[in-house]
Amino acid sequence: MEFGLIITIFLIGFIGSYISGMLGIGGSIIKYPMLLYIPPLVGFTAFTAHEVSGISAVQVFFATIGGVWAYRKGGFLNKTLIIYMGVSILIGSFIGGYGSRFMAEDGINIVYGVLALIATVMMFVPKKGIDDKPLDEVTFNKPLAAILALIVGIGAGIVGAAGAFLLVPIMLVVLKIPTRMTIASSLAITLISSIGATIGKVTTGQVEYFPAAIMVVASLIAAPLGAMAGKKVNTKILQTVLALLILGTTIKVWMDIF
Repeated sequence: MEFGLIITIFLIGFIGSYISGMLGIGGSIIKYPMLLYIPPLVGFTAFTAHEVSGISAVQVFFATIGGVWAYRKGGFLNKTLIIYMGVSILIGSFIGGYGSRFMAEDGINIVYGVLALIATVMMFVPKKGIDDKPLDEVTFNKPLAAILALIVGIGAGIVGAAGAFLLVPIMLVVLKIPTRMTIASSLAITLISSIGATIGKVTTGQVEYFPAAIMVVASLIAAPLGAMAGKKVNTKILQTVLALLILGTTIKVWMDIF
């Protein structure tokens, strides 16, 4: 592999994982298009969509490990929330992943588009007072959290995504979880949901191991740095960046459909 391509892949992994750690998402919504479009733009051979999805799946797994590790102290990880939503999204992603083979490609894209649109609307709903609550006093509706995570898991499984960009607005708007706890806990939940995707991609031979290894190294360096930055940045700024990122994803999905 050419040295220039190695540097390009590393930078894609670094930038995507930094944002992933800071905002509490797996980062594939950033890294997938970057991996697909940037290498050919700078004169290298393009990766196929299958190769990109395989590299992204492995990289999301390691980026979320790095982010969770950085958030492990300070009471940001809500273990009850992680267990309820993590188990549900894992079950849902298996159901969605299995069921997706019975759906037409257009149907899969529309499911993704609708989920992304709902997430965008939710991110722009005012979130008053959620960050005023002490982290050790946070409570939430456990059955509702489990049901919503199951639905997200099914949708995410259908489209082959980890689903964090849908989990974050649900946790902020519906469950009223404080922003920093949402970011930390969603990284842990995304880690759980990415296990199935990673195993599936590796066992079916969809992973290019050398590019994936470069992305993993970048992730393990950048995700903790992003998480540390996320602890210091004003929560309103974090919410705004997240909202714009999810809006951009939604526009891209619907443009692809039409």
